[in-house]
Amino acid sequence: MTRAPSNLLAVRRLLLAHLNVDESRVRSQDLEPAEVGIVGDRAHRGGYHCGSDRVVPNDYSVVESPRDRAGLTTDASALDVGLFEVRSGGRTHNLYSFSTWCVGQCVASAPDTRDIREIIYSPDGKVVRRWDRLGRRSSGDSSHLWHTHFSWFRDSIKAGRDQTPLFRRYLTTIGLIEGDDMTPEQDLRLKRVEAALLGTGRDGFGFAIKDVDGRPGPVEPLAQRLADLSYALVSGPAGSGAYIAQVLPRVEARLAELAGKGGTDVPAIVAGVLAELTPEKIAEAIPPTMARQLADELARRLAAPDAS
Repeated sequence: MTRAPSNLLAVRRLLLAHLNVDESRVRSQDLEPAEVGIVGDRAHRGGYHCGSDRVVPNDYSVVESPRDRAGLTTDASALDVGLFEVRSGGRTHNLYSFSTWCVGQCVASAPDTRDIREIIYSPDGKVVRRWDRLGRRSSGDSSHLWHTHFSWFRDSIKAGRDQTPLFRRYLTTIGLIEGDDMTPEQDLRLKRVEAALLGTGRDGFGFAIKDVDGRPGPVEPLAQRLADLSYALVSGPAGSGAYIAQVLPRVEARLAELAGKGGTDVPAIVAGVLAELTPEKIAEAIPPTMARQLADELARRLAAPDAS
C-alpha cells in the first residue's frame, strides 16, 4: 500500500501550521488539510503520488531517472498544495506567488531544492506551467490552476532527507517565521541581501540580476554560486543572530559599493562579494565549534569556476 513518508508529512505539517490561519473553520483564504495531499486516491495509478504498488509500465516517475529507479519504495514522492492567501510584512502572499518563488529557487538550484524533480504550477491562475529538472516536460493539466504539484526524486524520500528547509525559508522570507535568534531588523536586512544575491527583483541596492525582459537568466555555475552563497547566509550554522550581526554589515556594504558602480555586472558582483565573504572570514565570525564545518562546506560549494 502506498504510504505518505515522514519527510513529506513534515512538509505538510509545516505548511498547515503557518498557512491554515484559522484552524477552527474552513475558509477559502486558508490552506486547509484537505488541500495538502501526498498519496493519490485509490483510483490513482502512476506518477510520484504512487509507490511501487501503484506504478505503471514505463512510469515516468521511475524510468526517466536513475535516482527514481534506485529509490522506488512503497512511499509516495509528491505533495500537492492548494489555494491560500495570507497577509504578512504588508503584502499579500498566495499560492501563485509561493509557487513562483519556489520555481525561482529551483531555477537558481538553491541547495535545498536539489531533490525536487518537478513543479507543476500556475503563476497567475490562468496558465499552467511545469518546471522539470530533467527538461522532459513543460505542461500540466488544468487542475494545476488551483493547486501546485511538487515531485521529489525517489531516492531522497527513501533516504529520509529533510525536505522542510525550502518551505521554512519561504515562510521566513515572507515574514511568517523569524530567523533563529535574529532580531526583526536583522531578518529584514538579510532578506534584502538574499533578494540581491538571488536576483529576485530590484531591491534597495538598485540592481537586479535578471535578463532585460525580467526573466531569470540561464542557470550556469555563476548563478549556482550566487544561490549557494545566499543559502549559506540563511541556513545551517550561519543562521544565528551572532553570525549575522558580524557578517551581514560587511556584505551589505560590499553590495552597496558594487551597485553604485553600475551593479548589473553580475560577475563583478559575485567576485566582490566572494572576496569579502571567504570561508576564512566567515570562520572568524562564528563560534570555533562551527567554524571548521562551515569553512569546509563553503570551500566545497564555491570551488566551481565562474561562468563569466
